[in-house]
Amino acid sequence: MRVGTVREIKNHEYRVGLTPESVEELVRHGHEVWVEQGAGLGIGAHDAEYEHSGAKLIATAAEVFEGCEMIVKVKEPQADERAMLREGQILYTYLHLAPDPEQTADLVKSGVTAIAYETVTGPAGSLPLLKPMSQVAGRMSIQAGATALEKAHGGRGVLLGGVPGVMPGKVAVIGGGVVGFNAAQMAAGLGADVTILDRNPDVLERLGNHFEARAKTRFSSTANLAESVAEADLVIGAVLIPGAAAPKLVTREMLGTMKTGAVLVDVAIDQGGCFETSHPTTHDDPTFVVDGIVHYCVANMPGAVSRTSTYALNNVTLPHALSIADLGWKEALLRNPHLAAGLNVHAGQVTYEAVARELGYSYVPVDAVLD
Repeated sequence: MRVGTVREIKNHEYRVGLTPESVEELVRHGHEVWVEQGAGLGIGAHDAEYEHSGAKLIATAAEVFEGCEMIVKVKEPQADERAMLREGQILYTYLHLAPDPEQTADLVKSGVTAIAYETVTGPAGSLPLLKPMSQVAGRMSIQAGATALEKAHGGRGVLLGGVPGVMPGKVAVIGGGVVGFNAAQMAAGLGADVTILDRNPDVLERLGNHFEARAKTRFSSTANLAESVAEADLVIGAVLIPGAAAPKLVTREMLGTMKTGAVLVDVAIDQGGCFETSHPTTHDDPTFVVDGIVHYCVANMPGAVSRTSTYALNNVTLPHALSIADLGWKEALLRNPHLAAGLNVHAGQVTYEAVARELGYSYVPVDAVLD
């Protein structure tokens, strides 16, 4: 199979779909790999490294899209990229379709077979292709939030860890999954006063056993959530419903109870955000203020630490890329139901139920496509 990767064009997105090492693995499996010139510069991987790994360097993204059977990316295809997709082509990348009707419509129209990293499953309902970026985003959320809390950036002027004789900042983490765990770990490491909210008693027990006295756990009832948000200097939104739009847990009314200059970091913004007042921002202009509360809503946070993120992502995406290339998409999905859960769009049909429900499409089960 001819597999291609291109330079990402989303604002300040420096990751790349395939590292030179991943290219080498695909080539060893007998596949041809096309790489757009300069695609890996954001992770410090030069064209010569790709050539040494067996890739064919291609001058433009258009040529890669035109000539390759499978496109491996990181972020969802932008409008210019979607215009280059064609019927029967395989797109393997993050998609986050539920809050993005324009992208969904374009993918449906293109006839492409689109497999989304974020809905590929693992044992016990895990999301192994989302996990490494959730780990990165969770850890980055505290760095970003701590910076936004500085007075020069519009915040309250609070140091999360405090100093002797001065209380530390209060951090509320909404959601105890991978993002929330990593955010809490970073915040607790800085010495902040950390509270993690979740609705699953098993999750709360696990977090309580892990953090012991370094972080508190609290059941995420409406009243408890409202109280924790009102008390916090920094709130991390870390909720996820796989493939679906995030629930709006923090309302605009709650902002009125918060301290002026407090910070909200919405890590769920890829799925529409979990704060009512959120809208996507970029690394160029990461924050905005609503009712005196600073919002950080960058939709591709891990892109800022591109080398770490790319290698972490390739560790989990490459095995499936090899399977798709070796067997063809249909046989690969038939053999692996976890990979089949990643199929979101195929030949003009929406094959992921949450996306179909959110955006009003007829839902076609994956099994029907694979018959």
